[in-house]
Amino acid sequence: MNRARDLAGYGAHPPDVRWPGGAGLAVNFVLNVEEGSEYSIGDGDGRSESALSEVRASRVPEGSRDLAAESMYEYGSRVGFWRLYDLFRDRDLPMTIFASALALERTPDIAAAIAATDWDICAHGYRWIEAYHLTPEVEEDHIARAYDSLLATIGRAPTGFYCRYSASAATRGLVAAHGGYEYDSDAYNDDLPYWTEVAGHSHLVVPYTMVTNDAKFLSGDTFSGRDFGEFLIDSFDVLHAEAKSKPRMMSVGLHSRIIGHPGRLAGLIRFMDHLAKHDDVWICRRNEIAQHWREVQPPARA
Repeated sequence: MNRARDLAGYGAHPPDVRWPGGAGLAVNFVLNVEEGSEYSIGDGDGRSESALSEVRASRVPEGSRDLAAESMYEYGSRVGFWRLYDLFRDRDLPMTIFASALALERTPDIAAAIAATDWDICAHGYRWIEAYHLTPEVEEDHIARAYDSLLATIGRAPTGFYCRYSASAATRGLVAAHGGYEYDSDAYNDDLPYWTEVAGHSHLVVPYTMVTNDAKFLSGDTFSGRDFGEFLIDSFDVLHAEAKSKPRMMSVGLHSRIIGHPGRLAGLIRFMDHLAKHDDVWICRRNEIAQHWREVQPPARA
């Protein structure tokens, strides 16, 4: 399936809309819950996961079980998630969960904790594996299994869909054809949602980011929590200033096994403290962004 590129977007003329309460800037925190659904010998993948862990390259030969990497992932579900859970609940801040369905099947306490909140769910695949390695038939099955699994473990359906890193050429069409998803976040190309066409029908995209994302710690771009916090603050300040005349959206991407470590969490807390000083910002869930966009910028108007 050929997906046409749009290099223009809104360009110099973004929609003249406001977020609820008259806010110009929407801020959405996203927690990726993946631990337990990554590549593993035990799941028949023939290798252990090597990405987004505390070492640049595994010391264990490929094909052998990397117990260190598994343990680093386990920190996210055993400790990191609960540290973030407490932080967001103590501050009464909303959050979106990008959930790999198998991860929540394997961590029922985390699934129950999320179910007891009002956090919204965006399916992050059935497993945390790359869609572009799958055939369209297998990918279609994974998209449906993710929806059904999350509905069962959380008690409410995911409203959006997001792949690991990159969608395949077939993903958007398969997500739209499923019928249960209201949007996808498999794009990094805008500071606002936008409509696109899939099989003759309008489909909503709510872009995500790899920029204001704690993955920067493991890529080597950021080391200290203070640096990460300052980068979030700088990003926010520029968007907040622009939002006086143009609507803007800021996503903050988080992972339990990354930001859940104390020294890194300190940077997120600094950003939260800065955010709390502004009462003209809409801190929201991702499903709320999608719903608001449908109301103020429906496809016909776009």
